[in-house]
Amino acid sequence: MDAPLDYAQDGAIVTLTLNAPDIRNAISAADMIEALVAACERMNADMSVRAAILTGAGSAFSSGGNVKKMHEGGGLGGGLPAQTRRNYQLGIQRIPLAFDRLEVPVIAAVNGPAIGAGCDLACMCDIRIAAESARFAESFVKLGIVPGDGGAWLLPRAVGYSKACEMAFTGDTLGAAEALACGLVSKVVPDAELMKEARALAERIAANPPHAVRMTKRLMREGRNVQLATLLELSAAMQSLAHATADHKEAVAAFLEKRKPEFKGG
Repeated sequence: MDAPLDYAQDGAIVTLTLNAPDIRNAISAADMIEALVAACERMNADMSVRAAILTGAGSAFSSGGNVKKMHEGGGLGGGLPAQTRRNYQLGIQRIPLAFDRLEVPVIAAVNGPAIGAGCDLACMCDIRIAAESARFAESFVKLGIVPGDGGAWLLPRAVGYSKACEMAFTGDTLGAAEALACGLVSKVVPDAELMKEARALAERIAANPPHAVRMTKRLMREGRNVQLATLLELSAAMQSLAHATADHKEAVAAFLEKRKPEFKGG
């Protein structure tokens, strides 16, 4: 049996591929949840990883939950209501928390439909690039449920409150062009060019000092939640760390000497 998630590192860039095309890369099963959480922890611990790309095998990015399991009375909603609560907490809700802890920048290369929790998974990433065939839907209401994986927190931060409400209340599907227009994705490219474009962006990120990039991502994440004064204090503390790195000294020297810097992560 193939692993539910393929983890492939090439230089400083990791490509994560959701590898369950037979169920359109649903992410609600225990093995996929464990694989995504483990991948985030692995990348956080490995300073050789400077950027990551998340995509899906087959024609879909991710269908979110496994609707067939819901129909059969299993999945996250099985059992007593109190057990359902724990199923979510110990299951799919671990994914957004793992992505929130992750300091490596992640690009979602959305290769097809990103539906329900699949749309939210794309929103857990820092940057989203869509193939022309990509589709997005915050479609939980179509199944008579609510966004159980953090979508009500994630989506408004990606597209703004009004558009997020429109998507969540209607469950309507957006095409790639509509997703670009509302800021859900930053770029739309032909299907055949998707991974090339994602890789090129990842390389531009990976070219920078890794400690500075990771701390910048942490500041960007915390900036969504805290007051300005708190963020400034955190920024000053992280800046003191950045100033002490060998990469900072190399960057300044390279700038003054008008040469390309060589960052080693020191």
